[in-house]
Amino acid sequence: MRATVLLMFSLGLAGNLFAQDLPMAARSKGSATAPVTVYEMSDFQCPFCRRHAIEVFPTLEKEYITTGKVRWVFVNLPITSIHANSVAAASFAMCAARQDKFWPAHDLLFKHQETWAPLKNPVPFLMTLADSLKLARPALTACLAKPETVNQIRTDAEGAAKSGAQSTPTFYIDGALIIGAQPPQLFRMVLDSVYTAKTRKPAK
Repeated sequence: MRATVLLMFSLGLAGNLFAQDLPMAARSKGSATAPVTVYEMSDFQCPFCRRHAIEVFPTLEKEYITTGKVRWVFVNLPITSIHANSVAAASFAMCAARQDKFWPAHDLLFKHQETWAPLKNPVPFLMTLADSLKLARPALTACLAKPETVNQIRTDAEGAAKSGAQSTPTFYIDGALIIGAQPPQLFRMVLDSVYTAKTRKPAK
């Protein structure tokens, strides 16, 4: 979607807008006690999401997630009107999450997006990624067949919509939205500001 930025404040958004089951924990990075939480609302078939995942996220992970400042949570927001294979990819990632392989699956899906995105049926190619990830095929196949998997993705998307997200990628950070694939400098400005505010010691 369009790579633009908009910061705005929404009403009462918190983690309860997004499903809080095992896959949510499996698709989070960083300390659960980090002062700042970022919800990334993303579509695996979105080229701007791919740009963020490959070009920007590794820097943010190094500077903010591994240092304990930020907890990062991936939320599915497939834009099915233009991305016909987005739900299939999200389902694959969600089922990989049940085998503690969400982030490796995330990386491979974006890395190979140009291969699977135009396919009429992406499932056979996605299953080759399962071999690379060493996923248990019977469990993966069973998970992909369960209606609960797509329902989980739908719940994610509904939560993202309630937050104000209308395109991907969109990032919810402490009441504000960053919209589009933005450079690390913009994230630094926002994350540093929120982190400082959250960790500032009260005046004596």
